[in-house]
Amino acid sequence: MITYESTSRTVKAGGLNLHYHEAGSPDGPVVILLHGGGPGASAWSNFGRNLPHFARDFRTLLLDQPCFGKSDKPELDKDFFSFAADATAALMDELGIEKAHFIGNSLGGGTATRIALDHPDKVDKLLLMGPGGISLNLFSADPTEGIKRLFEFAGSAEPTRERMRAFLTTLVYDPALVTDELVEERYAQATDPEAALGNARMGASFARWPQDTMLWREAHRITCPVLLTWGREDRVNPVDGAFVALKAIPDARLHVFPRCGHWAQTEAAAEFNRLATAFFLHG
Repeated sequence: MITYESTSRTVKAGGLNLHYHEAGSPDGPVVILLHGGGPGASAWSNFGRNLPHFARDFRTLLLDQPCFGKSDKPELDKDFFSFAADATAALMDELGIEKAHFIGNSLGGGTATRIALDHPDKVDKLLLMGPGGISLNLFSADPTEGIKRLFEFAGSAEPTRERMRAFLTTLVYDPALVTDELVEERYAQATDPEAALGNARMGASFARWPQDTMLWREAHRITCPVLLTWGREDRVNPVDGAFVALKAIPDARLHVFPRCGHWAQTEAAAEFNRLATAFFLHG
C-alpha cells in the first residue's frame, strides 16, 4: 500500500538533505514530479493522490524542493529555479538516474523548465502544469488574484486561517474542494517556523535575481518534447500565459482542462493522469 510513511526517503545530494517519496518499479522509466509553491506546500500535498497511478508504469519520485517540506531550507545563492534545478540534478546523480520525465506544477514548472535549459541531457519529456517563469500573461492583470492572496497570507504579521482559505480558494474552480481539513493541514504546515523560514528564503531569491526567473525569454532553447497543461479557470497563472511558451518552444503542444483551476492534478485527476501517462509512454 502506498502511504506517506512507506514512500518517504531522504538523501544527501549536492550538499543538501533532500526529502522525497518513491514508488513503482525500480527498473521502469523514471518520472519526477515537482510541486508548486505557496504556504504549506510539499510534494505529498501536491501529488500524493496521483502517486499510485504513476507508480503503475514508472519509477515515480515526488521531491520536496529545497526550502519546502522536509528538505533543507538553506539561504540561496542564486534564483530559486536555478538552485532547485541544480539540487534536482544532484539528486538524480546520487540515485543513479541518468534521465527522467518531469512534471512541474506552478513553482515546480519553473524548476522543471530550468532543468530542461541547464541540464538538457537529464530530461526526456517535460509536462508543465500552470507553470511559473515560463508563462507570460498577455491579457490578465499582474499580479493575479491568486498571487495577491498568497502575498496577503505570507506578508501578514499574524497569518490567519481565513487568509489561508482565501488563498486556497483561488487555486480551484470548485470551492467545495477547500475543506476545513485542507485549510487546517496547510495552515499548520505554513505556520511552522522552519517552513516559514524556507518560504522567506525562497521568496527573497525572486526579489534578488528577478531577471533569471523570466524563463519565457529562454523558451526557444528547450529541445525536448513539452506538453503545456492549464486549467481554463486558473486564477494564479491564467491560461493566456501559455501562448508565448507554446509559440517559442520548438516541440510544444497545449492541453486545456475546462472547469479547472490551478490544481489540474486534483480537479481533473483522472484526465490529467491519463494524459501524462500517454504523453510519456507514447508521445
